[in-house]
Amino acid sequence: MPVLDMPLEKLLTYQGVNECPADLDAFWDRGIAEMEALGTGCELDLKLDLPNALVYDLWYTGVGGARIHGYFARPRHMEKPLPAVVRFHGYSGDRGSMMSTLSWTAAGMCVAAIDCRGQGGLSEDNGQVLGNTLHGHIIRGLDNEDPRKLYYYGVFLDCAQLARIVMAMDCVDETRVGACGGSQGGALTLACAALTPSLKLAAPQYPFLSDYRRVWDMDLDKDAYSELKEYFRHFDPLHKREKEIFTRLGYIDVHNMAHRIKAKVRMYTGLQDNICPPSTQFAAYNRITSEKEYQIYPDFGHEYLNGHEDDLLNYMMQL
Repeated sequence: MPVLDMPLEKLLTYQGVNECPADLDAFWDRGIAEMEALGTGCELDLKLDLPNALVYDLWYTGVGGARIHGYFARPRHMEKPLPAVVRFHGYSGDRGSMMSTLSWTAAGMCVAAIDCRGQGGLSEDNGQVLGNTLHGHIIRGLDNEDPRKLYYYGVFLDCAQLARIVMAMDCVDETRVGACGGSQGGALTLACAALTPSLKLAAPQYPFLSDYRRVWDMDLDKDAYSELKEYFRHFDPLHKREKEIFTRLGYIDVHNMAHRIKAKVRMYTGLQDNICPPSTQFAAYNRITSEKEYQIYPDFGHEYLNGHEDDLLNYMMQL
């Protein structure tokens, strides 16, 4: 079996680098309270009126007052509340096309997705932070005293809020909701599950935003993780604050949050992934205590995984 990172037997025991803020759980509990205080209201604007499906623009107000945009789709003809899937996109992308919702509605499910703040869609990014905002979101807000200014604080809560909004819809069976996504979307799937204990299924594909120190130690602070090196070069060239910085990043590290997950999880990993190294993915996976399984693609990297979409649909049919 080809190996880029650790052998599989080591991947299955690797726990990641333990640079976790002492108040991590209290921090996210406060975040959940802030998010839940906003309620589950949303605005739906019908965009596609099809013989077998209805597709809507969706808007709601997230933490900090940001307006979050996405879509929601459901089968047109319903006799009872249906299962639903919330989907999360990759770094710098958007919610995807309305056409992409129709495979889910054809399978008898509702589906929702959002644009991450300040990326490729219509969601509002209203953060006010110190330091670099020219490139990248991992380091955004890193120099603010309040870790709630970290960019992904708002995004993680936007995802959990979307799950609650969907669960509150009359057309959705709130006990049968799952989440999925790849890369950044895989990280957001895990974050959503960590912040939404009632989520039933989670299917992350090669999750990003995990075990930042391991990425650094592997000299893979490039591509999606290049802002780590950029931050040190600009703001801490002698690495005097290295431990402090990685600990602060620990608030938005999904491997630190994974112990909170209650959902059943299936993770998809390519062993040749040099963007989100397999060890960083398993750092999160190995801290999940709920029912879980993994799918290994030995010859694939951070790319389309042949057969993944069909397997994902079959997995979500368990809802």
